[in-house]
Amino acid sequence: MADYDRIRVLWPDHLGLARGKYLPRRYAERGAFHCMSLFALGYDRDMVPAPGTHMLQGLPDLHAQVDLDQVRAGWEPNTGVAVADIFFRGEPVAMSSRHALKRAVAAWEELGHTPKLGIELEAYILQRSDDGRWVPWETPGGYVYGTGTAVDPIGLLDEIMREAEDANLPIESINSEYDIPQFELTLHYDDALKAVDDAFVFKVLAREIAHRHGLLLTFLGRPLGDRGGSGLHVNTSLSDASGVNILNDPDAEDGLSTIARQMIAGMLAHHEGMTALLAPTVNAYKRLGPGTLTGYWANWGYDHRGVTVRVSPERGSALRLEHRTADGSANIYTAAATVLHAARLGVVQGLELQPAETGDCLESADATRTTPDSLRLALDALEADEELVEAVGRELVEHFVAIKRAEWERFARHVTDWELTEYLPFH
Repeated sequence: MADYDRIRVLWPDHLGLARGKYLPRRYAERGAFHCMSLFALGYDRDMVPAPGTHMLQGLPDLHAQVDLDQVRAGWEPNTGVAVADIFFRGEPVAMSSRHALKRAVAAWEELGHTPKLGIELEAYILQRSDDGRWVPWETPGGYVYGTGTAVDPIGLLDEIMREAEDANLPIESINSEYDIPQFELTLHYDDALKAVDDAFVFKVLAREIAHRHGLLLTFLGRPLGDRGGSGLHVNTSLSDASGVNILNDPDAEDGLSTIARQMIAGMLAHHEGMTALLAPTVNAYKRLGPGTLTGYWANWGYDHRGVTVRVSPERGSALRLEHRTADGSANIYTAAATVLHAARLGVVQGLELQPAETGDCLESADATRTTPDSLRLALDALEADEELVEAVGRELVEHFVAIKRAEWERFARHVTDWELTEYLPFH
């Protein structure tokens, strides 16, 4: 470990937030203690006695354990960063998304395969208006696939890219997106756990660098009603013991192996059940819909951005399956675990793959199934998908559903500006 004065210990909670503590270097080896019942918290900081939270049993501690060999350079002076695993009374916390991803990786390894992931993030940058609201950042020369000051007038993305490189976070590319001021931030693929650790830390880094400039970098699915949403695309491939990408079959007409086709079939078979874990907010369902270039329909296609599972145009070692339903409000670890488990279920059950999508990006010519229309309906679909619940982890899912049903109920009781604008003049 390098000569840091302190270690910033981070770990993902049930909402995907980076919980943690700063530890002086001399105490880093013993890890950090946090209240177990923070798993009862919603975004409103109210507490729900969800299963496993021990909220009504004295609010005891959990232990965040750090592997000091995995401490990486941070973006604060003399501060290293470590992603911790969390334990309760010596056992992995059942609701831990990082442990869930480790279980998903282990399940693939039992089949003799190593899952690789590449994470693509999309985000908007917002600034404060004179009345204190968050509004789109002013980039008057912005356009899609732009670089330089036209889309980034203060060099914010340059700064994020430099800091990420210094923190050993392997950025593959950064560019402006179709809507302004939206950006795509792609990290290089790696073994599944490392790739997701990198993405988790990168999200913290990117938001904090934006804060330095008084800006908000948001990964929320649909922060602006007059513009498109932001996705979190999970790219998956598998390697064998020799490091060969087994999704590729040079003898197949389309270059896809049988296991690749079964993986896609598994993702589509569990399309409805996966949605809540990939789109875990009320807002997420403002992004999902026909013609939105999101994973709305239960379909797949070759190099087709209007489907849920896009087969990349590359073959050989670069072939990957891009799942497009999740948005940046998802816990990346949970999202990755969910995609890996659904794909694996397709393989172990030998599922047959439906034909590739032949329609345009506005409607599906072939698919009839879609993501549920709301968080409430998505939670129903998740609970009904017993195979997926068992695979991801029943305790994690039961806790997730309890927290998210409380979140939905808060929304259902909330009076919105839209309702008042729509109805007050007439009633």
